[in-house]
Amino acid sequence: MFNKDRWIEIFEAISKNKLRTILSGFTVALGILIFTVLLGMGNGLHNSFLTSFVDDAQNIIFVRVGRTSKANKGFQEGRQLQLKNEDMSFIKDNNIGKVEYLTPRVYLGVNAKYKKESGSYTIRSVNPDHQYLEKTIIMKGRYLNDSDIEKRSKNIVIGRLVENDLFKKEDALEKYLNIDGIAYKVVGVFQDSGGDNEERVIYLPYTTAQLLFGNNDHLDQINLSYNMSMSTEQAIAFSDKIEEDFKKKFKVAPDDQSAVRVSSFAEGIKDTLVVLGGINIVIFFVGIGTLISGVIGIGNIMTFTVKERTKELGIRKALGATPRSIVGMILQEAMLITFIAGYVGLLMGIISLKLIGNNLEDFFILNPYVDTPIIILATITLIFAGLLAGYIPARKASRIKPIVALRDE
Repeated sequence: MFNKDRWIEIFEAISKNKLRTILSGFTVALGILIFTVLLGMGNGLHNSFLTSFVDDAQNIIFVRVGRTSKANKGFQEGRQLQLKNEDMSFIKDNNIGKVEYLTPRVYLGVNAKYKKESGSYTIRSVNPDHQYLEKTIIMKGRYLNDSDIEKRSKNIVIGRLVENDLFKKEDALEKYLNIDGIAYKVVGVFQDSGGDNEERVIYLPYTTAQLLFGNNDHLDQINLSYNMSMSTEQAIAFSDKIEEDFKKKFKVAPDDQSAVRVSSFAEGIKDTLVVLGGINIVIFFVGIGTLISGVIGIGNIMTFTVKERTKELGIRKALGATPRSIVGMILQEAMLITFIAGYVGLLMGIISLKLIGNNLEDFFILNPYVDTPIIILATITLIFAGLLAGYIPARKASRIKPIVALRDE
């Protein structure tokens, strides 16, 4: 390996056979390049999947109700169901130890004003648990607390862009915002990873909304998170149980799909992971196929190399070269070409992914990347596979008889 004379001979052989060397390296570089890009695309799909959950906790369950589509137990179809405050206790009491956080939602479309500025915004009326389900990050001030719920306070928490829209360069904290003719005190400003729409939301205690905008105990939706110790299958079963419980409570037919709608991220995560798993398997086998084609290319070219150098190898043997030295020389040349070409292919693959960036976001490929250890392992594997592919012609070359080799044309 560290024989100086051998390295000189290898470089001389490479310089005299530039086309052969380029062809050998090209198959290897192309294999690593394609493998790297395909793997990066797979990771880009995974990133795109993760961003769909960035705004909410991944263990969240949504409970909504609508109109019945089937008659059941004396009730006609088309009956409008309504969630109420008592339904939050109904969930907790029937699932002791399984619920982590739980919050109602009451939606309102309002017009908000501050001095000369005004705009239309969505109010989400919630309780303090909502902060953990929505992954709301408080920039200044505080979030809604239990006292706000109990006292039905007119305190609100506004999104970063609401502050930018209405307060301009002023600090909104402790200021009063006029919402449909009623003054509300801003006690907090938040940011959200869900995008601009999520940062143009105003949070209000749900008890306040019920009092001022209907004087009732109606809820539009209930969100909850389950205990993270649950497996995906257990979480899906938990979600199904909640739906079953509400159908029994509202006397809804078991096969009525529109009256009670309970959904969880666990179902989406499971389905998406199955799809991503299938895509990754396809990518893996296609990538392996390109690597194998590179190995085959090395083997074919090394076979041609040995045939081309038959007379030279015969002379070497006639001068006392051992079979082992001939095998070592050919394998060392194959390893050098494979290593350099593999590194070039890896570098080109990484650069390609950097250039792609988020340009394929419309195709659900977001920020494609590769795990360096995996690619390095693939390159090392390719090098050893290339050595194995080159070993057969090298061994054949070591068995050449000098007299036969010297007669070769």
